[in-house]
Amino acid sequence: MGVYEELVARGLIAQVTNEEEIKNLVNNGKATFYIGFDPTADSLHVGHFMALTLMKRLQEAGNKPIALVGGGTAMIGDPSGRSDMRSMMTIEQIDHNCECFKKQMSRFIEFGEGKAMLVNNADWLRNLNFLDFMREIGPCFSVNDMLRARCYVNRMEQGLTFLEFSYMLMQGYDFYRLFKDYGCNMEFGGDDQWSNMLAGTELIRKKEAKDAHALTITLLTNKEGKKMGKTASGAVWLDPEKTTPYDFYQYWRNVDDADVIKCLKLLTFVPLPEIQEMEKWEGAELNKAKERLAYSLTELVHGKEEADKADSAAKAIFVSGSDSENMPKYTLKAEDYRDGAVDICGILTVSGLTKSRSEARQNIQQGGVSVAGERVSDIKASYTADFFKEGVVVQRGKKKFVKIFS
Repeated sequence: MGVYEELVARGLIAQVTNEEEIKNLVNNGKATFYIGFDPTADSLHVGHFMALTLMKRLQEAGNKPIALVGGGTAMIGDPSGRSDMRSMMTIEQIDHNCECFKKQMSRFIEFGEGKAMLVNNADWLRNLNFLDFMREIGPCFSVNDMLRARCYVNRMEQGLTFLEFSYMLMQGYDFYRLFKDYGCNMEFGGDDQWSNMLAGTELIRKKEAKDAHALTITLLTNKEGKKMGKTASGAVWLDPEKTTPYDFYQYWRNVDDADVIKCLKLLTFVPLPEIQEMEKWEGAELNKAKERLAYSLTELVHGKEEADKADSAAKAIFVSGSDSENMPKYTLKAEDYRDGAVDICGILTVSGLTKSRSEARQNIQQGGVSVAGERVSDIKASYTADFFKEGVVVQRGKKKFVKIFS
């Protein structure tokens, strides 16, 4: 099975411009492809996972990845799938985020001479002369076609600004520049980027009279069709300071039974025959598949040592309920105390077990909170620093734990 056939078998591919040509390039290691990452935060998140693992697969097959960070396009903001306009970021924020991205990408792909490249579209977009750009690129785009593009649908309902409308020209121009400057012959991206990607292939055809190709990746959605990678407390980040390896592991360990096989196929490097055997599993057996998923992805993002810790902590807590060595920890700060004590709502909030005191109160009233194995029913319960001196496990629900220290 060639690498392209494996991508198909795993369900990774959504749309392609020329399947035979793309298959030939990819299977023979002749694809110089790019995937764009707009630096809207200082960390990549689960939404980027498909693209990162795809880059890794293709690089291992001899193809050359270009990771394009959008230091220029981030100054506009991608309107795809949005109902509101993105917040404007400063150049300093954007540049900082670009630096953070490279460090995280290095866990997936190998940068260096003759290997993967990291390119920033700020190099050509920030210094563009507007009139020169519009004279050169503007005639290649039909406004009628752009207005029909799926990426603008939600914004059209609320009021699409010209700033956002220009995003397609920017992304198309990115592909054109990468084609000319680096020999990039293919763009990969999420399925919601199809219109923007076609803009690039068309621009290259009109300006250079040559073919370039586009391939979209299946969006990572759950059984209800909603994008995965969100929790009650926000996005699941790849930065361990934003989402701990333990919480990252737990996110995948707790996926729905209906989603585990799909996630194994789309995100992991577990061999297909092994996953096909798991497809026969039912009931409690599926928990083994979830553990394999959680461990594989945690190892990929955070390394084997952190994956071992998270796996060990999860099994110890949920099987024996005793070992808390590797679970998330929080040390109470001076500002967390009031008159020498800290109440249970405050503990839940500052430790990240709940997003707010009101959510904490609700959890307590529903019987979902325990401290040192004892259920807490009083929302005014409070504790002194001495109580947490040796570390005490605080639990919310069945699967959220933090060990609290004073």
